[in-house]
Amino acid sequence: MVLVLLAEGFEEIEALTPVDLLRRAGLDVKTAAVSHKGCGLAVTGSHGIPVTADAYAEDFTEVSPEAVILPGGMPGAKHLDADPAVDGILERAAADPSCVIGAICAAPMVLGHRGLLRGVRAVCYPGFEGELEGASVAEAGTPEGRVVTDGRFVTACGMGAATEFGLALVKILKGEDAAESLRTAVLAK
Repeated sequence: MVLVLLAEGFEEIEALTPVDLLRRAGLDVKTAAVSHKGCGLAVTGSHGIPVTADAYAEDFTEVSPEAVILPGGMPGAKHLDADPAVDGILERAAADPSCVIGAICAAPMVLGHRGLLRGVRAVCYPGFEGELEGASVAEAGTPEGRVVTDGRFVTACGMGAATEFGLALVKILKGEDAAESLRTAVLAK
């Protein structure tokens, strides 16, 4: 199962494009509302679009997902960074060397603050580079700095790279042939 964490103020394209592509690739994807227990499953993105999550993030702190994905956006990334359920989910993901961890835009800072990017090549939205503690940071916006895969980590520079980010996740989870087939099917040359 692939877990996508949604916090109030998330960037809608950065969350929903990867969810769509991963589901098209046949993966079981669950969205989880962060800091919402008792508030309902509707999480509103940074552009006022409400999305109904499949469950609460708290329900996944004892689960070992195949992948954990953190969309960016503000203040969504700050909310992810401050949430104890996110800590629990990322601790389990970090402890499982087979778990893929993805973050886009400002969200790689959440991984950086937890020391998960030490020695990892990564990218983020311009201005957040200092938050990627210990990472080798690629220059955002350059061909090699739009989406960076380093081992089990996949990071991307922002919403303009959301399709590439989703396809990179498909590639690492389902293989190059599946990613290329999906790229062709959605006409993302």
